[in-house]
Amino acid sequence: MIKHAVTQLVKKYRTNDPFDIASQKNILVFFELLGEMFGYYNYNRRFQMIHINSEAKIEEQRFTCAHELGHAILHSNVNTPFLRKHTLYSVDRIEKEANRFAVELLVPDELLLKGATIQEVAALCGIPEEVAKLKELSNRSFWQNEDSFFHP
Repeated sequence: MIKHAVTQLVKKYRTNDPFDIASQKNILVFFELLGEMFGYYNYNRRFQMIHINSEAKIEEQRFTCAHELGHAILHSNVNTPFLRKHTLYSVDRIEKEANRFAVELLVPDELLLKGATIQEVAALCGIPEEVAKLKELSNRSFWQNEDSFFHP
């Protein structure tokens, strides 16, 4: 389901750049001082917002944007900061789904099909190595567009 959602998103917006997709979907992206937090997603009425730590490295900001975009697409009506603070609901499942979404969006299948290791892919694509293993391989790919921020 997540891979299919990412495939459709990339086809529709003709890019796998999470910042570009967020912009095209009218999702507001804010760069703020967030302390130890990399970022979060929230919505208010009809506005979807991604908040990214302005002090994070560029690669961390890109992954954070992709992760939070995953929340915007997969969990559009869920405010995870609220759930964590005010309920006993476990947010582990939705966090794993957002991580998987980010990995599917940022990691071209070609790298793995050409024999790159997960560690190499993580380094090349600027994603945390511990989440790179969430990548699901398929026979066909959609990263053959010059608008992609990643060019192997």
